Amino acid sequence: METTVIKNDLFEYRVDDDGIAVITINMVNESTNLFSIDFIQKYIEVAANAVADSNVKGVVVTSNRKDFMAGADLKFISNPPEDSEQLLNDLLEMHKGFRALEQAGKPFVAAINGTALGGGYELALTCHCRIAVNNPKIKIGLPEVQLGLLPGGGGTQRLARLIGVPSAVAYILQAKQFRPEAALEEGYVDQLVDNADDLLAAAKKWIKDGGKAVQPWDNRGSKVPGGGLMSKKGAETMIGGIGNLRKKTHGNYPGAKYAMAAIHDGVELPLDRGLEVEARYFIKAFYSKEAQNIIRTGFFFINEAKKGKAKPEGLDFYKINKLGILGAGMMGAGIAYVSARAGMDVVLKDVSVENAEKGKAYSTKLLQKRVSKGRMSEDGMQGVLNKIQTSENPADLEGCDLIIEAVFENQDLKAKVTKESEAVLAANKVYASNTSTIPISILAKASERPKNFIGIHFFSPVDKMPLVEIIVGKETSDYAIGAAIDYVTQIGKVPIVVNDSRGFFTSRVFGIYTGEGALMLEEGVPATVIENVAKRIGMPVGPLAVTDEVALTLALHVIDAAGEERNPTVDRIYNVYAKMARELGREGKKAGKGFYDYPANEKKRLWSGLKEIFPQNLDYLDGETVGKRLLHMMALESYRCYEEGVLRTTKDGDVGSLMGFGFPPYTGGVFSYIDYVGVAEFVKECDDFTQRFGERFAIPDSLRKMGEEGKTFYKH
Repeated sequence: METTVIKNDLFEYRVDDDGIAVITINMVNESTNLFSIDFIQKYIEVAANAVADSNVKGVVVTSNRKDFMAGADLKFISNPPEDSEQLLNDLLEMHKGFRALEQAGKPFVAAINGTALGGGYELALTCHCRIAVNNPKIKIGLPEVQLGLLPGGGGTQRLARLIGVPSAVAYILQAKQFRPEAALEEGYVDQLVDNADDLLAAAKKWIKDGGKAVQPWDNRGSKVPGGGLMSKKGAETMIGGIGNLRKKTHGNYPGAKYAMAAIHDGVELPLDRGLEVEARYFIKAFYSKEAQNIIRTGFFFINEAKKGKAKPEGLDFYKINKLGILGAGMMGAGIAYVSARAGMDVVLKDVSVENAEKGKAYSTKLLQKRVSKGRMSEDGMQGVLNKIQTSENPADLEGCDLIIEAVFENQDLKAKVTKESEAVLAANKVYASNTSTIPISILAKASERPKNFIGIHFFSPVDKMPLVEIIVGKETSDYAIGAAIDYVTQIGKVPIVVNDSRGFFTSRVFGIYTGEGALMLEEGVPATVIENVAKRIGMPVGPLAVTDEVALTLALHVIDAAGEERNPTVDRIYNVYAKMARELGREGKKAGKGFYDYPANEKKRLWSGLKEIFPQNLDYLDGETVGKRLLHMMALESYRCYEEGVLRTTKDGDVGSLMGFGFPPYTGGVFSYIDYVGVAEFVKECDDFTQRFGERFAIPDSLRKMGEEGKTFYKH
């Protein structure tokens, strides 16, 4: 008969008739089990009691939640305690407690019934054996580097000693998460069972069959698999890894650097000393501005947006059963694909069925790729394709819950298709435009129901880009906003809501980035410096390369559409694009030549003629100034969007900048970046740039006042 010894808000503890104790993690006050100092202290205490109990032969650690343990408590790590020394002492005490359990002589088995990530997997590593359910939904690994941190529960030291330095370095830096079969192959776990019902029995069997209560690293004469740092492979890993890390992160992500340093400095030491090394590096990463930026925006803000937190209160869920899409070009085709995959019936309309079928072929191509990789069956593919109806007839749009217009950026054309399709759209349904630049309030003039007219701006390619910008026109109702947010969350994308203006938020600020690159080129900064510095500061693509991607002709078209809103700075940018596209016929990537050359079957390369068209002044700007001009200008324009009311919240600006145009994640986004630099310092540097480079760097009075008063956008 089993006896319940302890049951609290964190776990249940019992000792069964067979003399095996079972610790079942069950954090009833959390949505999932989370690794925290408080939990670990209590876990070590009850596990120590099991060790001291002469009736206990061994201990099984498991969970009765869906996950074994999903990772760290981010509410804690997003608000670091002021006393870092006390936190370090807590970590060191945790390591002592874990080591005492490892060396106590009683076998511990982690019975991994669900996902075990971060601290959850580190807890499993302190056990002498790890057995997991072979469920492909389960993930196992140490993803802390994604949050700007490093494994702080012993992961860097134990994993390196378990699977070897090369694999541990690679998998920790890549934040690798394995499915159970791969985890077994890589040595993360020791055994798999087919289903959860067999898990406890398998764990107990391992103990009863004489499972050894000795960790590999505590075996006398044990060596790191594959050799340690002094081995040829270990040394090559570290030397090559340091170079690769520098190349990929440019020093912007200290968590990754500290993770590598913890392995380098700790793995040749006795484990107890190695754990102390890890703890000290963890504290450094934990209190870094970069980690706090990544956690705040990359986790909390994005998850809030993903859940549709911006939806006006009191509105019913707006379910999309049938969706109409006008225009089967790249954007329309992409929207059709993600919507059909979400289970919606889609009418993909173009001027001809032939054109619409070309758009549908895009879905076929993407789905076939999934089938070829074993991620989808042929029947599954056909099921999605059957959801997409191609059409040239507006009457087929009848019964749609939502229509999204995705035709060419031409106001007259958009007005024509709006009237044509709105005629068959029920009065209580919503009409949206995927325009990237034209104000929604202008487009809504063609609508008879402007209250139900809204902007739903996707990014290309739609299947890969997670952000969707919802644009609210002057007359757009809360009902339409709610419907748009519900649609975006139904297709698994992340919505932000912004108010109307030309270019809205993302296109407007993205244009600032590409424009600043063009201005520096015109001023004499070598193209190679502009592009390389952009990547060094953390942008995914340089401003010249990305202008080629979208096409210089399109950039000219957007500026032309702005009309009277142009100013002398915009004219300078326009002249650069016009010289390239119109005078020289270098229109961008699609044309095979722009700022870059695109030779067949070769890597693109900057066009050698740029230095003749835009004479270089090698001493004009240093790399630091080039980088700051790009990031400061985007952040400053974002603040203007906020001050003008285009952005409703700074959170939306941070989420939108990270997910919409690739603002460097380590900064936390455009507003977090101003905090990162320091508001007063940011103002001072922009004042200097105003004198040197022009009025576009002029600081708004309200931001200057923030700097003077020592205020920040977020609590630090």
